[in-house]
Formats: sequence, C-alpha cells, structure tokens
Amino acid sequence: MIELRDLTKKYGGFTAVDHLDLTIRTGEFFGLLGPNGAGKTTTISMMSTVLLPTEGEIHIDGCRLDRKASAQKRKLSVITQEYSMRQDMNMEEVMEYQGRLYRIPRKTIREKTSELLEFAGLAEYRKRTVRHLSGGMKRKLMICRALLIEPEILLLDEPTAGMDALSRRQMWNLLRRVNQENMTIVLTTHYIDEAQALCDRVALINKGRLQKLDTPESLIRELGAFAVDETGEDGLVSKYFHNREEAIGYLAAAGNQASLRATTLEDVFVVCAGRKL
Repeated sequence: MIELRDLTKKYGGFTAVDHLDLTIRTGEFFGLLGPNGAGKTTTISMMSTVLLPTEGEIHIDGCRLDRKASAQKRKLSVITQEYSMRQDMNMEEVMEYQGRLYRIPRKTIREKTSELLEFAGLAEYRKRTVRHLSGGMKRKLMICRALLIEPEILLLDEPTAGMDALSRRQMWNLLRRVNQENMTIVLTTHYIDEAQALCDRVALINKGRLQKLDTPESLIRELGAFAVDETGEDGLVSKYFHNREEAIGYLAAAGNQASLRATTLEDVFVVCAGRKL
C-alpha cells in the first residue's frame, strides 16, 4: 500500500503539489489525471525519490520512503516519458546492463530477459538496436527493463505518449497482464480513454490539489451517464442527465444541432477543472 500524506512540493513561490493525501491499494491500477501543470509528474517524481517533498511524507507498506530507504526504493520501478536507453545497444544488452546495475546474476538476467521479451512480444527483435526500434517497441522494452528487477510497484509517467492507436492498445494489453500479477501500477496520462479502460480508481488533480477520487464508473454516474452535445452561438455545450428518458426529451426539444452520447471520464474532468485535458 502506498500512502501520500500531506504531500507538498514548492518551487519558490509556486506550489506544484498542494497538500495531497492519497492511499493506493496493493495490486491496484491507479490513475493520476489532470491538465498540463496539474502536478502529476511532480507527484510521480516524489514517489520515485527523484524529487524530495517540501512538506509531507510518502509511506510504502507502513514505512517512510526517502532516498536512504533502499528496501522501500527497491519495491519501485519507474518508466518516464523520455526514452532513457542507449541508442547503440540492442534489446539484450539493454536488459543485461539493467540487471548488472542491480547485481542480478548473469544467468538470471539471461533467463528473465528471454521470459520478458517473449511476454512483451519482442523476442524476435532481441538483437535489434534501440535506434532502429519503433516508438511502441521502445516503450515495451522500457517496461521489460523495469520488470527485470521484480518490483512490487510500477510508476508510469505517460507511457503511451506519441504512440499510434494500435501500439497504444498493445501497451494496454501488456499493462493489464502485468497488473493481473498483483503488481501495483500508478499511471499518469493525458489519454482519458486510457485511464477509463485501465484504472480501478482515478484521482483528478488540478493546480496540485485533489478534486475527485473514485472509480471511473462512479465519477461518470455522479455527473450523469448520458450527455447531450448542443451547438449554439457560444460553441459546443454539453448537458448531462442521469437517465436516458430525460436526455432524449431534452434532445427532442433541442433540434438538429444536438446529439446524444454516453458520458466519458473526460467530461467529468472538464466539469471539475473547467478546461479540457
């Protein structure tokens, strides 16, 4: 279990994360959502100890996390937005380098490399250098590298950024399989359909503060499961309804400039934050 207690990060007079309290359950697929500058990456960076909190604490399984807490840090593996791999290494070399950093025996590295590359559908490309991999293949390799050390918690900062639709869906399937092994996953993403499809619960953050915390389904039900989009002088305006009959009644009166659809998690955030992601 991960606990963020009054977590705060300030840069001079700017507060990036503002007294954030969260509890993430063991084995949970948890999403951090928000617009640019909301504090998502800063929160992930504090959870990985890349940044230190200005105030507050992070606890993993009841023990405080800091840069000296090696036992707690070893439970974590982080995948950043950037491709942090040498371009002249092939997949096997990337995995071996990671394993040797963590003093894993070479035989174990070789065995786990084969297992993980097969798991991710990358086995046939094991000798291909990083510079010749597609964006999706690089992301998958980063996950394999992170899993090599057998972490209990996987921190993902926009893992599908820049990927095409097919590669994103392949990544979703891979992350689901990882999560089914009872690994806790914390995900930040700008793709709200991604969070809606993958996450057990999501935290909606804006200006460093927690605004909503619940399952995607509950947040959508709270707003209203049915949405009517109406185009008028002020542009597109959406109205939300808890039952279909009310939505259809409003739609009938609105005329040709309106349409009915299912409410999404992005609608929830637009209402909360007052702007699109």
